Amino acid sequence: VMPSDDIIQNLIGDYFIMFRPRDIVSGDFYWITQRDGLVIVVAADCTGHGVPGAFMSMMGISFLNDIVNVEGITQPDEILNNLRQKIKATFEKTGRDTQRQDGMDVAICAIDRSQLQLLFAGAYNPLYIIRDGNLIVHKADKMPVGAYPKDTEPFSLQRVTLKPNDRLYLFSDGYVSQFGGPDGRKFMAKPFKELLLNTCKLPMAQQQKQLEDTIDLWQAAHDQVDDILVIGIEVSSLLPASR
Repeated sequence: VMPSDDIIQNLIGDYFIMFRPRDIVSGDFYWITQRDGLVIVVAADCTGHGVPGAFMSMMGISFLNDIVNVEGITQPDEILNNLRQKIKATFEKTGRDTQRQDGMDVAICAIDRSQLQLLFAGAYNPLYIIRDGNLIVHKADKMPVGAYPKDTEPFSLQRVTLKPNDRLYLFSDGYVSQFGGPDGRKFMAKPFKELLLNTCKLPMAQQQKQLEDTIDLWQAAHDQVDDILVIGIEVSSLLPASR
């Protein structure tokens, strides 16, 4: 149900997607489409692993198709607001006592390729932009997409003017949460940022290989503890002249 490599390459050019489900099926998913001149990229981390996580992924993908492709909503914060309402309504109908545990962390970018403008909204999951050797963090709202004590508060929107040499990164927390190394601890965010900075000038396919080799070496004999998703996009490949 996730887009093919051909579709993604046609929409965003040079990119990589490191996608490693912990089980056969995944609670992480990615979703990419084009609507009203915007390329919309989503990285999501749903509650649970395996079949429960995959159920949430399928539901999230279905809702995103409705919200963006049917209802025509393309602004990331509004997408998150609508996605939250649909998830809440679904579990309210089931009468599940655990509904406050059902939801997802999401990062959404809507990119205007002709104007090099980016709109971002996030539910726990941030956006990283590497520009001129610096890593810029666009923080997400500290609330999930789902039932939550403050779930009447709208998600916030961030506007970014991109530069041709920028690199964009969206991801779940699976990479930084992986246990390994000599002390059996989590990989953590700081080494992840350093890894992206050290590899950002490489072609996208080589960046992905570096990410995979690094986490393989780190994990070693430890079990994979979570689904892993990292998306990298080279902004220069979005420019019309490079198509």
